[in-house]
Amino acid sequence: MSEKLNQLKEILGEVADLQHAGALLEWDQQTYMPPGGSEARGHQLGTLGKLAQLKSTSDEVGRLIEDVTAELGGARSLETSDSDDAALVRVAARDYDKARRVPAEFVVEKARVTTNAFNAWGEARGKSDFSIFRPHLEKVIDLMRKYITFFPPAEHPYDTLLDDYEPGMTTGEVQAIFNPLRQDQVKLLKAIASSKQVDSSPLYGRYNEKKMEQFCRGVATKFGYEWANGRMDRVLHPFETTFSIKDVRITSRFVKTNPTMMLFSTMHETGHALYEMGVKPDYERTPLMHGASSGIHESQSRLWENLVGRSLPFWEYFYPHFKKLFPAQLDGVGLKKFYKAINKVEPSFIRIIADEATYNMHIMLRLELEIGMVEGSLRIQDLPEMWNAKMREYLGITPENDAMGVLQDVHWSLGLMGYFPTYALGNLISAQLWERLNADLPGLSDEITRGRFDSLLGWLRANLHMYGRKYDPQELVRRITGSKINAEAYVRYLTNKYSEVYGL
Repeated sequence: MSEKLNQLKEILGEVADLQHAGALLEWDQQTYMPPGGSEARGHQLGTLGKLAQLKSTSDEVGRLIEDVTAELGGARSLETSDSDDAALVRVAARDYDKARRVPAEFVVEKARVTTNAFNAWGEARGKSDFSIFRPHLEKVIDLMRKYITFFPPAEHPYDTLLDDYEPGMTTGEVQAIFNPLRQDQVKLLKAIASSKQVDSSPLYGRYNEKKMEQFCRGVATKFGYEWANGRMDRVLHPFETTFSIKDVRITSRFVKTNPTMMLFSTMHETGHALYEMGVKPDYERTPLMHGASSGIHESQSRLWENLVGRSLPFWEYFYPHFKKLFPAQLDGVGLKKFYKAINKVEPSFIRIIADEATYNMHIMLRLELEIGMVEGSLRIQDLPEMWNAKMREYLGITPENDAMGVLQDVHWSLGLMGYFPTYALGNLISAQLWERLNADLPGLSDEITRGRFDSLLGWLRANLHMYGRKYDPQELVRRITGSKINAEAYVRYLTNKYSEVYGL
């Protein structure tokens, strides 16, 4: 390894340290920080963000990237080489170019605005009053529009935001995938609606919170989550966060009116965590350390939550244990009835508890609203009304209040515009991966029935996790499945599953 590559890695490692320190403060903000710490936390995050920005965009980093690129044969060689060093420099150059365009003052301003917006969102959601959040969201949208101006004009302004989470993908590509998918899902939903509805009442009894958490922790352990390198805490909106490959934390939430939500939320965040824990150790403190994209990341959480966690083989193993913990709540409820209950299809107001057949409709709704806000064709003051109108159009239901509607997600308060489409892309990728890994592991279903997940996790580690950000998302999916991201496998999966559940 050359001296200059070592120098570049050392600086990038320091940038990673600053970013992870900021992530730790954000984790604390959402878990244990007292409300009074909000203003100071905004300044702290702003300072760390500014330091990371200045260090990552320094002239020295630029010169080192140029010199190492030349040592490795030039930019064209970087694009074609499969070596880890070439990938590191390629990703570092991309990050450098993007970060260099964003002034440090903007990073500080965004940290301050989003910290205040997050706390306003929490208050607004608690009171179900969008007017509390509205002025903060307007500031966030103004920042997003300003951010777009730092980059060359794209085919659509939303492309710039999307590229931060799904490198290389455009708004047009996403819409080209979503439009036919929407038609397929609407067709399936109509077929389900004409069938006898599933009884899900056993899921909504009075479940003991401590026992539910005990079961959740047991499932995460079975999946392969390493408690020596992680922990689980409670938050308003569950998430996973990474400070190093050996410190990957998850969060969850218990809701009395929907107690099993904690289980599926835990499986979801465990899926994210397993990805981060499985990245090649050599990538620690480098730009390659995290997931390839938000969509790839979401494919892992949705795979473990839905394709595994809502499958019949999974519950053939776990249901006896679950029923032993909650005998009164599940008295007279057989395995098949429980399996159908957790896979009930019914339009709902809340995205994170939506069933697999309706989930993507929530994402398509948010995508259209985000595009409208970014373009300026949708006024922020009209957002609650437009939200409700889209809910009626896509799902045939109208939220009773702002908390169940426009205020339910934390993302806009954090400035995560461009993020929502990756949730649906993750669903699609998960099904593509599932078809491939079942072809490679023909005995997988039997292993899951026995509560064994070693082969599944091992396959994911070897084919996806270990590579971190080495490959762009489309390239990674193509290398594993033989095709780019598409909806075909997901439509097959939904059709087969719900034909069984509903007897279509």
